[in-house]
Amino acid sequence: MFRLLPRLIAGLAVIVLLCCVAIDAYAQQKPQSLTDHAQTSSATDVLFFDDVGNLLPKHFNEQTQKAIGRGMAYLASTQHPDGSWRGNTDGATFPVTIASLSGMAMLAGGNTTSRGPYASNVKKAVRFVLSQADPNTGIIARKGGQNEAGWIMYPHGFAMLFLSSAYGMESDEAVREKMRTVIEKGIRLISSSQSAQGGWWYTPDPRRDEGSITVTQLQALRAAHNAGFVVPEDTIKKAIHYLELCRTPEGGIRYAFNSGNTTRLPISAAALPCMYSTGDYESEMAEKCLGYVFKSFCLNGNNDRWNKGQGHSFYAHYYAAQAFYQAGDEYWDTYFPAARDQLLKMQGDEGQWKGPDGAWQEVGPVYRTALALTILQLPYKYLPIYQR
Repeated sequence: MFRLLPRLIAGLAVIVLLCCVAIDAYAQQKPQSLTDHAQTSSATDVLFFDDVGNLLPKHFNEQTQKAIGRGMAYLASTQHPDGSWRGNTDGATFPVTIASLSGMAMLAGGNTTSRGPYASNVKKAVRFVLSQADPNTGIIARKGGQNEAGWIMYPHGFAMLFLSSAYGMESDEAVREKMRTVIEKGIRLISSSQSAQGGWWYTPDPRRDEGSITVTQLQALRAAHNAGFVVPEDTIKKAIHYLELCRTPEGGIRYAFNSGNTTRLPISAAALPCMYSTGDYESEMAEKCLGYVFKSFCLNGNNDRWNKGQGHSFYAHYYAAQAFYQAGDEYWDTYFPAARDQLLKMQGDEGQWKGPDGAWQEVGPVYRTALALTILQLPYKYLPIYQR
């Protein structure tokens, strides 16, 4: 036995050496997946827990959690008693849009109209948005004046998204019944104002259409469907067909059907979660659009820049983040750590979000804060419309 011991030791040494060589060779292999482009940091390698011991989502860190808390506090502190954000420039100009997007940010954090630290804020936002619905036309937009600068299908779409997402959480039967009536009328308005090509315009005009309004209505209809409402299948099919008509050679989406071949990155990013919401994950259109948007956001040095070009950076990130999260970890792992770090740098002293390099731009602080919070909270998975 003892005579065999040196041979055993020598054999084990050879095995260990071979394992080390194999591991070293594997580590030096050329990466094969999209995750090879991911931004890595010590923050993403460490598990973090909240104050009560719950494990935080992947890529979260203490700074992320604090930023969300400060942002939520800012939204709550700037909400008007009637549920709107009219005390801010953006809230006064686009009251229904801002209330809806702010409400979505609070829902994305796990709040409802009856539960969570911001339940009262969600409750007030729901009631304000409901108060702006026209019982005759079904449109949900600011009553009187310019109806949100004449772009009433924007607030209508975002209001439908918010009300539909909150509908199943509402415990007050009278309010729930009012929500049901408003949502059903809103669905009929969207369906009746769809153009022959399959898109929508800034106003309920079926003779015209363009991309950004189209994706807003598509996501609103999906949220209504998730809430159990009947949505005409033909309306959805025509809308997806419209996106196909608006495809450009490089894989993105143009502004409108008859606007030439110039690709609009923000609209392309917005189109992706709409495709995914209809179950269109693997079509040629979805794959090429994802490739175009991912390249524009995350590859060739673009990952370190907040503004990817063509403006509307918060709008573009809001939709692109949803698309990358729904497309899978290999996209999310590349996109989110860099976007997270950029968002943390752009948060102001009061918890609000500023534009890149501290510039106050793109609509207003409530709008930016609502979109930033939604992006950061996607991994919480509270809302079906944002889930994989």
